[in-house]
Amino acid sequence: MIRVENAIKRYGETIVVDGVSLEFAGGGVTAIIGPNGAGKSTLLSMVSRLIALDAGTVSIDGLDVTKTASDVLARRLSILRQDNQMASRLTVGDLVAFGRYPYSRGRLTVEDARHIEDALGYVDLSDLRDRFLDQLSGGQRQRAFVAMVLCQDTDYVLFDEPLNNLDIRHAVSMMRMIRRAADELGKTVVVVLHDINFASCHADHIIAMREGRILRQGPPEEIIDPVVLEALYGTTFEVKVSAGKRLANYYF
Repeated sequence: MIRVENAIKRYGETIVVDGVSLEFAGGGVTAIIGPNGAGKSTLLSMVSRLIALDAGTVSIDGLDVTKTASDVLARRLSILRQDNQMASRLTVGDLVAFGRYPYSRGRLTVEDARHIEDALGYVDLSDLRDRFLDQLSGGQRQRAFVAMVLCQDTDYVLFDEPLNNLDIRHAVSMMRMIRRAADELGKTVVVVLHDINFASCHADHIIAMREGRILRQGPPEEIIDPVVLEALYGTTFEVKVSAGKRLANYYF
């Protein structure tokens, strides 16, 4: 379980995350939604220790992230950031192999090789393992980064806006892949999303953030609601049910 208690982050006089307390229970997909500046990505970065907390605590299976050794933490939790900056002349296989660094420190073993092959196969990139990253389409490149994260073989996987710069077809494919990682691989997935309909269709639990605080959280049927969404985004929504999923339309 990931437990966040009274987490606070400030930048100067601005409070970006304001006393957030929550738990991510084991298994399933949790989506974090909310307007720009709500603190969604900052919260995810605090959980993964990419950004230091100004106050509060974050623990993973009882381990305080601020006190746990990096290699120990990296075997429990992995994150796909928004700004993935890797050398363009890196091959897909080399990128995915970085996921094994917490285990092998760059000296790959037979076990590491198995994880690399499994991750490449899972995202359907086995045939492109020797292709350079700058030779891939945007969707293929994003899948390569997902493979790297899955290759790290952690119980908890965080995705920070993984649909950025993807067209609709590739965004659908990415969300299905994330859902499969929870269902088939037993991962606990937390994903920051701007598209509330993707959150509705693929998440088990939704956390709605506004101005650094949690406005509401619960299953999709409680959050994808006109009243809740208007309070969250400040605009009017219409919600309809299609194929058992709640889908929201907003008005200009």
